[in-house]
Order: sequence, then structure tokens, then C-alpha cells
Amino acid sequence: MRAVQVKAFGGPEALETADLPDPVPGPGEVLIDVDHIDTIFVETQIRAGWGREHFDTEPPYVPGGGVSGTVAAVGAGVEDGWLGRRVTSFVRGGYAERATAAVTSLTPVPDGLDLRTAAALVHDGVTAHGVLDITRVRAGDRVLILGASGGMGTLLVQSARARGARVVACVRGESKAALVRELGADAVVDISSEGWPERARTALGGSGADVVLDGVGGGLGAQAFALTADGGRFSAHGAPTGGFAPVDPREAKRRDVTLFGIADVQFDEADVRRLRAAALEEAAAGRLRVVVGRVFPLTEAAAAHAAVEGRQLVGKVLLKAGS
Repeated sequence: MRAVQVKAFGGPEALETADLPDPVPGPGEVLIDVDHIDTIFVETQIRAGWGREHFDTEPPYVPGGGVSGTVAAVGAGVEDGWLGRRVTSFVRGGYAERATAAVTSLTPVPDGLDLRTAAALVHDGVTAHGVLDITRVRAGDRVLILGASGGMGTLLVQSARARGARVVACVRGESKAALVRELGADAVVDISSEGWPERARTALGGSGADVVLDGVGGGLGAQAFALTADGGRFSAHGAPTGGFAPVDPREAKRRDVTLFGIADVQFDEADVRRLRAAALEEAAAGRLRVVVGRVFPLTEAAAAHAAVEGRQLVGKVLLKAGS
């Protein structure tokens, strides 16, 4: 099969196409003929050598953790009824034409939902729904979303609005601002312009946000934390800037702000299936619009990573494994 390997830590050029043996499903596993492959920003950071204290990945390795596709074979102990079913799953080494996955990790794709859209929800559908649950977003909340035009941000905008919250979306540039307005944001703030925190506070009504969903991190995340109302909730779940928002827990305690971090969105297998199934069903029913910025062939994974890092595209960047 064709697959993509990281030959050495470095830039996108470190991704190279290789011919590797087809994987064989073991007991309790299935073999998936991969259709589309999710990409997330952290994969570009790992490829560059970031986070080695947290990840045990060493080159050469096949990156990628989320796929959609069709079950082509089953291992011992797996019911034949899975054969031919369209599924999504977390896998190890997803940048490939085939991958194995534990049958317990599979989420069936609803009828009427295409595999491209399903792949875009493998990671972000889980995290977006989970973040809204743990931060208890509800009707009447004022919610500030950083990174609102990305794959997960676009889902957060729609889902927070569906819960009855007032959404202030933070993006860069007019094209991204137009998209999040179309998705239902009540107000949009361009964080590339000077003085954006003051404009965000005004849009929030002057007293700050009940909930801040920070998918950016770094200094921007720190500025967003200052916009959290006393007694509010702050989720630092993204770090494409290279680090999570540097929030002083003592200041949070003084202001009675509840902090949530990346560890709070590491869900167990049962919750992953529940959250992903909910996202897939909402998309299939037309209640959730999935924004895909571009789909690259598997052989152009390096270009896909460059696009993710360049942050010019809106929504998700996907890879297409099949012809």
C-alpha cells in the first residue's frame, strides 16, 4: 500500500510517500480501506520535533490518527457484520491507504453522510462537543471563541449558537470573518488589528465572557483570559502558536474562573464514540455544517501540512487516500 512517512523531524518536506506492507488486523481489530484522512495542527508540530516529551513518536513513522473508510477485513473475534460498513476511527498511522483499528473504536457513518465530511469530524467533532459539555455552555452565555474559522472553531460557533449562547468569534482577515458570520456568530473580531481585546469586550457586553474557548494559545490566549468574566470558564485546548495560554492559576482562583486544559478533553473510548456519533448525526441531519478548506491527494501530504501551517485556508484540510 501507499503511505506517507516522516523520515526525519523537520519541515513539510520531511513527509515522503513510501510503499509499505499491508497491515493485517489482529484479534478484535478490523482492516479499513481508507477513504479520507483527517489532519490536525498538532501533527505538523510533532513532525517538526515539538512535544517529544509527550509523544513517543520517532522517525521514520507514519503520522495521522483519524480516518474514514470501509471495513475490508476483520480479525479474530470480530463479527462479519462489520464487513463493508462505512466507519470512522482513530488509528495509528492514518496517512495510508489501509489501516487497522480496534473494533471498539469504530463509529459507523450514518446513511446520507459522505466519507469526506465524516473524516472532518473524527477529531474535531469529538473535541468540539466535549469542550461545550465540560464548559457547560448554555442559553444566555456570552462565549468568546479564538480560532473560530478553523476546523473545530467553525463547529464551536454553530454548536454554541445552537445551545442559545451569544457567540463572539475571533479570526484573522475579512474572508474568515465573513465565514463565521455566515455560520451564525453574533459578532466578529479581527485579532490581527490593534486593540482587538477592547472591541471583543464591547461585543461581549462590557463585562466579559462567561466562557472563553481558546483554540489558539500563546499571547492571544492570555489576552482572551483577561476577557473572562469573574466566575466564568476558560478552556485552553489549542496551541498552534507553540504553547498553551500562560494563565496564572492564582489569578484564576482570585477571580473564581474555572480552568480547563488539554487533559480535560482526553476522553475515554466510550465518550469518544458517543461524542463522535452525535457530531456525525447532526451533520447527516443538516444541523451542522462542516467546512472543508481543501482536500489533497495522499501523495501531496507535504503540501497539506504547508497549508495547515500557513493558516490561509478556512475549515479543515483533508487527505484523500483513494483514487
